[in-house]
Amino acid sequence: MAKKTKSRDEDSGKDRDRDKGEDKGEGKGEGKGEGKGEGEAREEAAPLSGLLRVPAGERLDLRRFDPAGTPSGPADKAAGLAATAGMAGKLASLQERLYAASTAGDRRRVLLVLQGMDTSGKGGTVKHVIGQFNPSGCRIKAFKAPTPEEREHPFLWRITKPLPQPGEIGIFDRSHYEDVLVARVRELVPRSRLNRRYSQINDFEKSLADDGVSIVKVFLHISYEEQRARLLARLDNPDKHWKFDEGDIEERAAWPAYQEAYELALERCSTDAAPWFIVPADRKWYRNWAISTLLLEHLEAIGPRYPEGDFDVEECRRRLLAT
Repeated sequence: MAKKTKSRDEDSGKDRDRDKGEDKGEGKGEGKGEGKGEGEAREEAAPLSGLLRVPAGERLDLRRFDPAGTPSGPADKAAGLAATAGMAGKLASLQERLYAASTAGDRRRVLLVLQGMDTSGKGGTVKHVIGQFNPSGCRIKAFKAPTPEEREHPFLWRITKPLPQPGEIGIFDRSHYEDVLVARVRELVPRSRLNRRYSQINDFEKSLADDGVSIVKVFLHISYEEQRARLLARLDNPDKHWKFDEGDIEERAAWPAYQEAYELALERCSTDAAPWFIVPADRKWYRNWAISTLLLEHLEAIGPRYPEGDFDVEECRRRLLAT
């Protein structure tokens, strides 16, 4: 994804000359394609997880990634919607097998972590992607600002309770990464404590992976201009006013700081046990296809199987027919 360079030290990112917040949004629009005719899909040379993954130990510059891009897969909206719908059956089948395997002691499960700027599509992902699963096998948690009780504990304390149980698919709308994102931008904790949190997160996620959790961490990469358009759309529609927060306007002033905070989090916490994936989020249809594909690839890698029955099938059939 990016050329290998040396990792940044704790605060050297401050010295970079950048003009974030001016991300270009060429090619936006829900129906525009790139290089293919209507309904055509491009041949994929490799799994999407390999293409979108943030390699461990590499310096990251989000300006090098196009939020409106379609780096692999369907080339236009029509093909994307069709491809996403076509995955529904496979996803549902794999989810059922994952849950069934847990009844026989299989501890494996999936945790989807969604992070991104406001309006990047975390809620939309839950609606359009997770909606393809059986809700009884999903555990969804949206993280808000810490409560007074949560502030009295280590920052990872509130993350442990909503983790998926064996056989489940867990979804975090925001996550423990808020404690190295908002906390960094708003300087809520001393910098020395903040910098220790990256290794604490890595150790925590490694322990989850060792216990059978497949962690799929997705950064929804939206452009500055697209965020403005989506916020304006909420203002233009009275039915969406409940989703608008005046604080979102103030937060836009901190856009460059948030981009740098995300770069640091993605750099330092993309590991073999729990890699990060950068998903272009300006096109909603592509976002939904990409995340569905990432989940499909991870579930297929798990390869859950239905457990064999521990009873005599023919004897049970004979007894049932006799009733």
